[in-house]
Amino acid sequence: MNKRDYYEILGVPRNASIEEIKSAYRKLAMKYHPDRNPGNKEAEEKFKEATEAYEVLSDPEKRQRYDQYGHEGLRSGYDYHTYTSIDDIFSAFSDIFGGFGGSIFDEFFGTGTRSRRTRQVNIGERGSDLKIRLLLTLEEIATGTEKVIKLKKYIVCDVCNGSGAKAGSGYRTCPTCNGTGEIRHVSRSFFGQFINITSCSTCGGSGKVVAEKCPKCNGEGRTQGEETITIKIPAGVEDGNYIPLTGKGNAGKRGGPAGDLIVVIEEKKHEYFYRNKDDVYYELLISFPEAVLGTKIEIPTLYGKETIKIEPGTQPGTRIKLSGKGIPHLNQYGKGDQIVIVNVYVPTNLNSKEKALLKELSQSPNIKPKDSDSKSKDFFSKIKEVLS
Repeated sequence: MNKRDYYEILGVPRNASIEEIKSAYRKLAMKYHPDRNPGNKEAEEKFKEATEAYEVLSDPEKRQRYDQYGHEGLRSGYDYHTYTSIDDIFSAFSDIFGGFGGSIFDEFFGTGTRSRRTRQVNIGERGSDLKIRLLLTLEEIATGTEKVIKLKKYIVCDVCNGSGAKAGSGYRTCPTCNGTGEIRHVSRSFFGQFINITSCSTCGGSGKVVAEKCPKCNGEGRTQGEETITIKIPAGVEDGNYIPLTGKGNAGKRGGPAGDLIVVIEEKKHEYFYRNKDDVYYELLISFPEAVLGTKIEIPTLYGKETIKIEPGTQPGTRIKLSGKGIPHLNQYGKGDQIVIVNVYVPTNLNSKEKALLKELSQSPNIKPKDSDSKSKDFFSKIKEVLS
């Protein structure tokens, strides 16, 4: 099988500088790295091909021999390396992968030799997050509020102060990982022998375990308890918003950091108001005489009572806007509006005297609608809009 041209593999011209060759190989190695292409045989082949091309073209002597004689010039005396692990492969090319002689994983995946050198020992485990739902009225949302709640959760053990160890006992080396904090699994692949390193599940990667467990928390460093928490709610939140409270979740095991508390906002259905974004809607029922003659009526708002004027001849469905009486814009200046929708109340239970008065009134020419008052044209156009 004929081999492809090394310059073609790396995508560089034949007069490319060593820096151009390094840069080209680095891009290909990142693209076809086995960890980024698990189980992809084609990617493995391209990765191997690029590595071989770089090993030749980055060496002045081998490159000269290749330029003069091609692949035939490399058959005698050409030493291909055998690698036992991914660290070994990339230590050969440390000049382009960070210069520290470690694995490619050090720079791109946060593991490997370099990260192990800088790994910080922490015997504790982080506590889990908690989520609660907080029911608020529109009035509380409009002004902002504070809520004090009692939360049942894991709290730090008051006997061992969270260490999990019995007084005077301390810690000992983890028997599972022998203090390394890591478990190594050896496997073989196309590139040779690989070592997969995972954190020890017994000690959580710290390399230490409790020598004697605290009698109260049984070595966990935490117990079931209760904490009183004050939650500040800003004005303008809405249903589904959440507030993260860092460190207010479950206490961590053996001195580990606490989790977070996620407070999810729920709006309580209001007796009078309907919310639409930051505007609130209120339906006002008035009597027929009030609609005809006009009046002043006191109505509720989120901020107290407000008197509004009903103009004479107000029609059902009329909207009156109260600027700035809605919900504050979250993290912004200004507020929404309160929209008052006026409807006319039609009585259904009249006595004989009231019926007689209405019959007499109905004979008046100003009570009955005139043909010129007909809105049928507008009505049919609105129906068409709905149906279209």
